[in-house]
Amino acid sequence: MITAWLSEALALCVGIAVIYLPGLAVAAALRLRGLALMALAPAASVLLYSVWAVALPFFGLPWDVWTIAASVGVTAGIMWLLCWRLGPAVPSSSTGPRIALLAGLIVGAVIGSVRVLLYVGEPSSISQSNDAVFHLNALQWVLDSGSASSMNLTGVVGASGFYPGGWHAVVSALVLFSGAEIPVAVNIVTLLTAVLIWPVGLAWLVQQVTRSRVVAGAAAALSGALLTFPMLMIQWGVLYPYLLSVALLPVAIALVVSAPEWVRGRGPVANGTKGAILAGVALVGVLGAIAFAQPATLLAWLVAALAFSAAWVAPRAWRSRGARRWALLGGLLGVALIAGLIWFTLSRSTTGAHWPPFRSRPSAAVDVLLNGQVMLPFALIVSVLAVIGLAVAVKQASLRWLALTWAAFAGLYVLVASVGNPWLRQWALGAWYADPYRIAAIAPVVVIPLASIGLVAIVSLALRALNRDRWLAGISVGLAVVVAAGGVAIAPVVLMPKVFENEWDDESRYEINDESWLSSDERVLLERLSERVPADTRVIGNPSTGSGFGYVLGGVDVFPRTWSHPRTDAWVTIQNGLRDVADNPDVCAALDAYGGSEYVLDFGEGEATPGRFVLPGMSRFQGQVGFELGYREGEASLWRITACD
Repeated sequence: MITAWLSEALALCVGIAVIYLPGLAVAAALRLRGLALMALAPAASVLLYSVWAVALPFFGLPWDVWTIAASVGVTAGIMWLLCWRLGPAVPSSSTGPRIALLAGLIVGAVIGSVRVLLYVGEPSSISQSNDAVFHLNALQWVLDSGSASSMNLTGVVGASGFYPGGWHAVVSALVLFSGAEIPVAVNIVTLLTAVLIWPVGLAWLVQQVTRSRVVAGAAAALSGALLTFPMLMIQWGVLYPYLLSVALLPVAIALVVSAPEWVRGRGPVANGTKGAILAGVALVGVLGAIAFAQPATLLAWLVAALAFSAAWVAPRAWRSRGARRWALLGGLLGVALIAGLIWFTLSRSTTGAHWPPFRSRPSAAVDVLLNGQVMLPFALIVSVLAVIGLAVAVKQASLRWLALTWAAFAGLYVLVASVGNPWLRQWALGAWYADPYRIAAIAPVVVIPLASIGLVAIVSLALRALNRDRWLAGISVGLAVVVAAGGVAIAPVVLMPKVFENEWDDESRYEINDESWLSSDERVLLERLSERVPADTRVIGNPSTGSGFGYVLGGVDVFPRTWSHPRTDAWVTIQNGLRDVADNPDVCAALDAYGGSEYVLDFGEGEATPGRFVLPGMSRFQGQVGFELGYREGEASLWRITACD
């Protein structure tokens, strides 16, 4: 495995450049430096790719290396021209040794890498999960169509309309610049999201909250200690866009927390007016990046922003009198109403609440407290540290918003796990499809900061008793390493619990063998498909057998291109009667409705697990009249349909 990843070192380096260089060029124009610059750069890159992907088709330009490079260069140049009079950058006001922060970031990257690599395995592995079929095929569609626009992405399945394509724009850019195969590029972006974007964003959030590099370093070291994020999003779905959006969430929250300081001239520039403008520009940019990745994460940001606003306004309104008090309260009410409108809009933008509750309320509450959501093993040490951090946050006025945010996230999980009211599941949880896995994934955004605060509080108390404050940084990061490493120690054996089926995965969903959804024989056949069928030929198959990956792996029009099959009368005729086509002329007419498909893949009947389907008429063609064997690889086979010639 390590050798295989080392062979992709060039693509990995290109991936880092794709994620960071465009954003660094733009964010540096805003006078951001140090950790702030590194935290905001990925968000700026995602936004640049996403916006230009939408814009380029209007100019009749394709999505390729030249247009991407030119677009980024033009944007960076414009930003520097607009910002050249901002003045010099203001040094960071954070305290503590920089080595503690650097050490924490290195530890977080190493631990995150261990988790991801142990689960993913080879760099060319494919997550054999429903959503992976759509996402990987959509990337192939981007390359074939020359457009990564969020307005065109659903063209891969013959649909139209907006679909958030930020993640797809980033991965396709990596493919174009590196020449890597799509599965490799997907896994590289997944790795970099988990080990760079997420730890750096968390560290900057904690640094903005506490003004301490020591606490920020501890947070970075602990960034991979919980199984709920980022690992859960690599297992469930697989939810690549949501993984990216949640990884950017700490940066969006940090901008809200730091905005008052920027307005006072204590941010990147000394001028308060310019600082307020910069805060607004940066926040809109990061929220735009999140929206282009997965808009549902905006609701988690709204929760944190409202909590911070309430904690900031309430004491000031209490101390004020007359018009000022009512102005503060009115402003807070206005923000809450806008948040409610956004929540309502996003809840209506999905296909509804798909998942039922599965836990009792007391059990769900315990899950939250001990960080064992969706029936994962309890993270006892991190949970104890988080409870201590929660007590510190409640006691300290500047941190109370963090406690409020934790309570709100906990409430969302208890709601999704244990409350069955249809109205609540639709309007409170519909933006997440009432999916407990997605809501569980946002908990570490506040749990890790609280745990790092709790850890440093314990170490500080102990060292003050010993009069040895100078050891604070080293011991804090060291203990964070021990806690996080303990979590990694169980990484190979902790697989995803399937809460709706009352069982666990028995192996990684990236594992490929004769028993997996996409078997070794099937993958080999798909990768050789372009050699076996004429160009511009449509091949059909049951997507519940792994044939759905045919488009991305074979470069051939394999239909359907998503995990689900069509629900039309014509397709019902095909799925039930194709193998008897010689005796049923209606099948040929049904095939004409899907482009007159001449070839069919036989990877078996399929399976009846959630999200999968058994299509009995699309297998066992051996000996049937009207079929000719085109190619066989082990148990997998390709057949030409001759009955309709």
